[in-house]
Amino acid sequence: MKKSKFVKVRCPDCENIQIIFDHPSTVVKCLVCGRTLSEPRGGRGEIKAEIVQVLE
Repeated sequence: MKKSKFVKVRCPDCENIQIIFDHPSTVVKCLVCGRTLSEPRGGRGEIKAEIVQVLE
C-alpha cells in the first residue's frame, strides 16, 4: 500500500509555489490565479502542475 504525501508544486501560469496533497478529495486550485492544480481521480490525484519537491 502506497502512502499519500504532500508535494510542493509550481503553478504553470503564475509560478506560485504551493503545497498540496497528492490524494485530493476535491479540486485544488492555485491560491494566486485560480488555475486547477490537481483533480481527484479515485485515489491518487491527477496533478496538473510541476512537482518541485515531495515532502516526507
